[in-house]
Amino acid sequence: MKIFYKVLLCALISATSYSQEKENTKKDSAKQKAVQLDEVIITGKTKKDPVFSAITNQYAKKIVQPKNVADLFNNINGFSVIKRGNYAIDPSFRGAQYEQLNIQYDGGTKAMHACPNRMDPVTTHIIPEEISRIEIIKGPYTVRYGATFGGIINLVTQKPDYNDYGLHGKVSGGFESNGNSLVSLAELKYINEKFDIVTNVGYRDFGNYKDGFGTTIPSSFRSSDYGIKVGYNFTQNQRLKVDWRQSFGRDVLHAALPMDTDYDNSSILSVDYKIDNIAEIIKSITVKGYHSYVDHLMTNNNRPSFMMMEAASAVEATTIGGKIEMNWKPSKNLDIFSGVDIMNIARDGGRTRIVKIMNGNKLATPKTFNDKVWQDSYITDLGVFTEARYNLAENTILTAGVRYDNVTSDIKDPEADFAAMYNLKKRTEHTFSGTVSVKKIISDNYILEVAYGRGTRTANMIERFINHFTVGQDPYEYIGNPDLKAEINNQFEIGIKGFEALKNGFNSFQFETSVYYSYFENYIVGIVNPNITRKFNPTAEPTNVKVFQNLDEAYKTGFEAMARLDFLENYNFKTEFSYVYTKNKDLDESLPLTPPFTTKLSLGFEKEKLWANAQYNLVSKQDNISESYGETSTDGYQTLDLRFGGKPLKNVTLGVAVLNVFDKGYNSHLNFSFTNQADFGRTPITEPGRNFSAFLQYVF
Repeated sequence: MKIFYKVLLCALISATSYSQEKENTKKDSAKQKAVQLDEVIITGKTKKDPVFSAITNQYAKKIVQPKNVADLFNNINGFSVIKRGNYAIDPSFRGAQYEQLNIQYDGGTKAMHACPNRMDPVTTHIIPEEISRIEIIKGPYTVRYGATFGGIINLVTQKPDYNDYGLHGKVSGGFESNGNSLVSLAELKYINEKFDIVTNVGYRDFGNYKDGFGTTIPSSFRSSDYGIKVGYNFTQNQRLKVDWRQSFGRDVLHAALPMDTDYDNSSILSVDYKIDNIAEIIKSITVKGYHSYVDHLMTNNNRPSFMMMEAASAVEATTIGGKIEMNWKPSKNLDIFSGVDIMNIARDGGRTRIVKIMNGNKLATPKTFNDKVWQDSYITDLGVFTEARYNLAENTILTAGVRYDNVTSDIKDPEADFAAMYNLKKRTEHTFSGTVSVKKIISDNYILEVAYGRGTRTANMIERFINHFTVGQDPYEYIGNPDLKAEINNQFEIGIKGFEALKNGFNSFQFETSVYYSYFENYIVGIVNPNITRKFNPTAEPTNVKVFQNLDEAYKTGFEAMARLDFLENYNFKTEFSYVYTKNKDLDESLPLTPPFTTKLSLGFEKEKLWANAQYNLVSKQDNISESYGETSTDGYQTLDLRFGGKPLKNVTLGVAVLNVFDKGYNSHLNFSFTNQADFGRTPITEPGRNFSAFLQYVF
């Protein structure tokens, strides 16, 4: 860590000196556009973007409904969401989830969850309305953005318009009928040639929703957020940005978890610096640093188990990281990115239990127990990488990259029983990643992509250090394994996309499809250990525990396809398909949390000031399941969503939507099951029924 910060300081000092030299040059009298910080991964330039990358819709331009976290991913081909309620929602892509996905904000900032049950995943620490787009790299096809196993998700927040100086802002509000939910956001920004500042504040109040069967699902929550971004342009080619944001979750009900969140407070600070056009060979230097802290309290005060035992768990997570990257171009056809990055995750906290009934007998004096949740643990990942892009021919681009990660982990305050299981000591792991890909621009309208990526992921803190806690979809207690090997994903993919202009009332046709295969080494899953009995409530079923282990053989294969036809100038029809098949050869079953085959059909109308969309979702039955994970087969379902939007006035955007029009009762295969709820058995939580929504935004 000390070496990293010294390098960071030296880079800033040298860059500042260069800034003073450049200040002596004559400035153009026209407005100067600030240098673009590396907050985005995908630039929109075919020859420079990573292979198998995609950008989702521009959410800020055509808002039609209030945004919950799930709404950011539900309509992206290949994505599903893992739900434990209406707040604790994790994205899943091609059957990869949690730390298998490299999820970040603005090109590298991270905020890791504090709760072992993931009540506070990374997606809860930012205002959904602030997300302007989501960038996706569909596999381990780049080494520049940290260790990557199953893909990269970059949540890009809205940026100032550097071509529009002065004071600007927006206010927005939304309502959903199912749960009487309210959202609001206010933003104010000032931009001039030298600096810019953006401030925002948001408030969300979601109630319990009703599913398609008319049952009320405990899922309410409140959250408030604010953020401040300040950018300063030292020169025309040099920029510094500081971003500070805080989020406060309150009274969050988790239908599929054993406890609820009393509060979840997060703070994120990030600093970005870039100097561009330095010299003939050295093109740019980018520096990034960030610090995030999550303070989380969960209790069972409103659960049936409270009569037998009061439980309160106060946990915290600190994430510190950064990156230095240099872009150098030794020749016309060769572009190289080299750098170093680091991320340190530290967690601590405990659970207090006041036991009132033991072995079926009420205690005259309740007994108090203190359990160590994270056992004061940390993981530090220091990575070094180089990635090169070489033009083999005018329309053929070869990209290759290698990465080395030095991962250290330690547990500083272990429970006695956990220490007795393992020879605990500080551990250092060495992992290597790499990728090679070719992008062939066949013509102006067709692109062929072929890629191989070797992605690695070392075990997360739950898999290493959790001790007799229920953290899975099933009721088992789980025990970590600090000796786990790193997962390896050997992924191969081939894809083609194209565009054709049409005539006779048909404007254009575009398509995109890809097929992939992943061979996994050391895949991590929880396996029942018949020799260890549960620690808490030992008479409850199941009496044994699960211990995290590495599998010998597992694989995944699948495809995605999209076709879109634009016709009659303003109309379009689009269809999307996604399919994933996974296999755990050791246990002869599917890998956990594999989504079913999904089809989406949409018909849209789009003009500059008016748009509408009808989307029909068809989700197949999923009977390729992981019984060892507690999964059961899920029936297929079909839903219809209608969305309308427009600009009735110059600066006003109005949107309305009807989701699940036919009030279908169903549950997604990736949903967790009701847990510790008075009126529900252990069945998967159901999705919202019919929901009317409206959203209004005014920009000035």
